[in-house]
Amino acid sequence: MEPQFRNIGIIGRVGNDLVIESVKALKSFLLARNLTVVLEEEVARVLPNHNLQVSSRKLIGEICDLVIVVGGDGSMLGAARELARHGVPVLGVNRGGLGFLTDISPAEIEEKIDEVLSGDYIVERRFLLDTVVKRDGEPIGQGSAFNDVVVSSGEIARMIEFETYIEGQFVYSQRSDGLIVSTPTGSTAYSLSGGGPIMHPKLDALALVPMFPHTLSSRPIVVDGNSEIKIVIGSDNQINPIISCDGHLSIKAQPGDVVYIYKKPHKLKMIHPTDHNFYGVCRDKLGWGNKLVN
Repeated sequence: MEPQFRNIGIIGRVGNDLVIESVKALKSFLLARNLTVVLEEEVARVLPNHNLQVSSRKLIGEICDLVIVVGGDGSMLGAARELARHGVPVLGVNRGGLGFLTDISPAEIEEKIDEVLSGDYIVERRFLLDTVVKRDGEPIGQGSAFNDVVVSSGEIARMIEFETYIEGQFVYSQRSDGLIVSTPTGSTAYSLSGGGPIMHPKLDALALVPMFPHTLSSRPIVVDGNSEIKIVIGSDNQINPIISCDGHLSIKAQPGDVVYIYKKPHKLKMIHPTDHNFYGVCRDKLGWGNKLVN
């Protein structure tokens, strides 16, 4: 039977010897199966004499049937923002810390990827967020996020005042360190640290999590994933807030600016081994208790 995946792209976090070690092992394994291996250009630079096809990150999703990301969750976040629009399946090998998104261990590379190449895998489609910051009705910055969009004061122990609207309906005004707007994927990241709910990745929902609000009654809100979130930065603020996407891209705002957050039209197609279990990942990564009786 003709393999489903013939052209395999590899993205990795360069500057990490463990990542490069796994990339080399992965490359050798794929070539031994007579598959075409395409290296992302940064990875190619640290693999001398590889004699393989090289592509930019922006284009690798167009020419590959599958992209494997080697690194931590941060590596997967960056890849997700670039690859979602191509619809290419993405698989993660964990060489980072927690590994919520990159779930194949280095010791299992051959076993688990062999299963995937044989057609045994689970597919998840996860949505991302787009955000646009407008000043006097004109865009002054935009970005996308897989985990979250965060509106913050940008300074330690400084509050900002803002108004929040959901689907055009006024929700509240608030004084706090900021607001986290999280996808289900991001619910186990920064949002969790801020007291937000853990959401199953299959949920079509957003969580709005206040950051140290100046009121005891302010709590996280979970809303429909198709909702447009509008945040109006108060005109009387004495500091300029920061809007960040996945902690990566930062947009400097001013009092009176308006932040729009909404679902991205393209979803990321994530592939997992067949034994992947979200609750098992939570038990492992978050220290949840196991069964009392085995």
